[in-house]
Amino acid sequence: MPADLAHDLDAHYPLTTDQKTFFRKNGFIKLKQVLTPATLDYYGSEITAQVLRLNSQTKPMAERNTYEKAFLQIMNLWRQSEGAREFVFGRKLARLAAQLMGVPGVRLYHDQALYKEPSGGLTPWHADQYYWPLSNSNSITVWVPLQATPLEMGPLAFSAGSHLVQMGRDLEISDESEKKISKELLDHGLPLIETPFDLGEVSYHYGWTFHRAGANCSTQPRRVMTIIYMEDGMRLAAPKNKNQQSDWDTWLPGAKIGAPIATDLNPVLYNANVPEPASL
Repeated sequence: MPADLAHDLDAHYPLTTDQKTFFRKNGFIKLKQVLTPATLDYYGSEITAQVLRLNSQTKPMAERNTYEKAFLQIMNLWRQSEGAREFVFGRKLARLAAQLMGVPGVRLYHDQALYKEPSGGLTPWHADQYYWPLSNSNSITVWVPLQATPLEMGPLAFSAGSHLVQMGRDLEISDESEKKISKELLDHGLPLIETPFDLGEVSYHYGWTFHRAGANCSTQPRRVMTIIYMEDGMRLAAPKNKNQQSDWDTWLPGAKIGAPIATDLNPVLYNANVPEPASL
């Protein structure tokens, strides 16, 4: 790994009090110039190579359901490639996750590449934590586009303040979630924030923040890498649906209900109480 890229993955990003307040009020934030074009090019090439190697989706687009049309989804690339591991274990993104949530440390829940192919369909409204058997709401996803992402590519869109509303939390991602949540968000008067992403811009959102993405109407794939973090000390909650049971079995193996999650698949990625290298 070139030294300048290693530094970019670990360096401090200046986060203001106003930005932290915005995040906690709205449930999401977009931050510009977090990673350099060189870093995104270097690691994006490796992530794309792994997506192409591991992808098992072979159906023509016309034969896929709504979920299958939304994206190609490849999980835990950090276990498949040293380059992907370097990216996922970068301290910069993990530090920002902890600072935005106001917690001293974060662990990895899992990573996932989300590649929306040309002509790929919309990603329906949903909240990620429907799938996660976690004891509190201190979970957060960083969404890292590997290219500039104009509206025609289907950038991530957010319902501001939706993480504070008790609605739609029993719906998995589907045509039904798109229809029902759209109506409920409108009824609550929560604003939709849908804007392009510049190269190097990333977003963070809480696990209970409702979000969606439009179809990819461009001729290029929308390449995105995501990392899901949870508060260090998060406890495993009893699963409330079959998806949470599946996540427990897959991403939290060996964790016990009511006990802090600390499996080999969930390493600490940042802890404010551990001194960082002087170069940072």
